[in-house]
Amino acid sequence: VLVSGTDGCGTKVKLAILMDKHDTIGIDAVAMCVNDIICCGAKPLFFLDYIACGKNIPEKIASIVGGVAEGCVQSGAALIGGETAEHPGMMPQEDYDLAGFAVGIVDKKKILDNTKMAEGDVVIALASSGVHSNGFSLVRKVFDIDNNPDSLYAPCAALGGKSIAETLLTPTKIYVKSVLALLEKVDVKGISHITGGGFYENIPRSVPKGLTAKINKSAVRVLPIFDLIQKTGNIPERDMYNTYNMGVGMSIVVPASEVDTALDILRANGEDAYVIGEIVRGDD
Repeated sequence: VLVSGTDGCGTKVKLAILMDKHDTIGIDAVAMCVNDIICCGAKPLFFLDYIACGKNIPEKIASIVGGVAEGCVQSGAALIGGETAEHPGMMPQEDYDLAGFAVGIVDKKKILDNTKMAEGDVVIALASSGVHSNGFSLVRKVFDIDNNPDSLYAPCAALGGKSIAETLLTPTKIYVKSVLALLEKVDVKGISHITGGGFYENIPRSVPKGLTAKINKSAVRVLPIFDLIQKTGNIPERDMYNTYNMGVGMSIVVPASEVDTALDILRANGEDAYVIGEIVRGDD
């Protein structure tokens, strides 16, 4: 079965433009697509990108596409083509937008459809690399980035000495190879890519009616950037968990009997994986 997914990087592109740093935003574009299709068990085959720009500046485009290529390497997908469209008069010369799509493949009998999920199954978190590619309109407002971009570059004690800019532009983590390794050995019941909508909107998508995911909030290893966003913007905790990944880029549901095996495989493949909850009876 062929599986496809398409996405962009949202207003994270605006931050890349402000910083004049374009070599990682392409990783985000690939990640947002391949992390989605792996949720049903599909292995990415290929990716195509689309760049719309005010003016085609070859060095900038090369940098963007270099990031796309790196994302494809990380996910094992082929970059088989793309399109760069120059839109003079439609957007400022320095502006651009980036999107793309991925196509993957999975055996029909191996498609993850949550029908085998049961009460007592365990929810495992895969740590995120940061904000990933969602909620950047709020980020820009919280830090007043559009009006005060210089504030981005100073070392920030709350971020371990890194600047806000460096932390925010950290590319989205690609989980494909780790999850494919897990699928070979463990009976995975469901996968959620934590994107826009955070915990509240993404995790329930992988859980069938009659069951619900009970997340232990104290187990979630919240990254410092989210504490800083919440404190600076005075944002209610529920809104944070309904907007951002909070340090959990992907959640995976496995049988309780296979938790240790799953954690070993994920950690052996470079993931910071840990248990954050369980599946219980519920209305949704």
